[in-house]
Amino acid sequence: MRAFSPQACTSSFRSITSTRPIASHFGKVIRPAATSSLRMSSSGAPTTTGLNIENKDVQTAPGISLTSDQQTIVGSVLDLFAGRPSLQKLGLWRDDATFTDPLTIAQGRERYSAQWYGLQSAFSEIERLHHSVKDAGNPIIMDLKTRYVVKGIGKEQTIQSVVAIHLDEQGKIARLEDKWDGKLPDGSISNAFRHLNAATVPKMINVPKNAEEDAKKGN
Repeated sequence: MRAFSPQACTSSFRSITSTRPIASHFGKVIRPAATSSLRMSSSGAPTTTGLNIENKDVQTAPGISLTSDQQTIVGSVLDLFAGRPSLQKLGLWRDDATFTDPLTIAQGRERYSAQWYGLQSAFSEIERLHHSVKDAGNPIIMDLKTRYVVKGIGKEQTIQSVVAIHLDEQGKIARLEDKWDGKLPDGSISNAFRHLNAATVPKMINVPKNAEEDAKKGN
C-alpha cells in the first residue's frame, strides 16, 4: 500500500480531543474504569492497588519469575503499549524518565505522557499478539509483538520489539527502551509514529490534568 502523507497523519491528530476509546481486537469497546488512589508497597514501590491495571496475566520465559512489584511495573507498561494509559500508571515513572524508540527520545513527564496518550489518537486498533519477560533483572527485558491500525486510513502492521525497563532505587521507571526488530515499519506506520513523537506533540495531545479528566477519556 502507498504510504500516507504527513498531512494525512496530521489530520488524524486533529481529533486528539476525542474521548472515543480504542476498540479491542475482540470487537468490543474498552469501557472506562473507576479510579482510586495510588498505594505503595512496604518496599516503597507502587502496587496494583488503585492502578486498575488491565494486563495482569504477565507471561514469562521458562525459569523466569517476577516479584509482585515487577509484575506491577510490567503490567502497567503492557497497558501503556495497548493504548490504555492513566495518570496513576504514569505515576510509576520518574518525572525525569526517558522513553526511547527508533524514532524518538521523549524525556520528561510532559513528553513521555504525550507519547502514551497520543497512541489513542494515532491508532484505531492496537492488539498485543505476544509478550514474554525473558530477564527479571534491572533492566527488565521483555519481547513484545503488537499489531497497529492507523486511524483514518486503516493501514495495519505488526511490530516486534524488545522492551527494556530500567528502574531506579525506589522501583520507579527511569528509562524505557522500545527496540524494534532492526528495521523501520511501513511508511504509513512510520509517519504515524514520527508525528506522535514530534517535539510539538505535548502541545497537541490533551494529557489529563486530574483523575476526573482521565476517567472522561476512558482510562
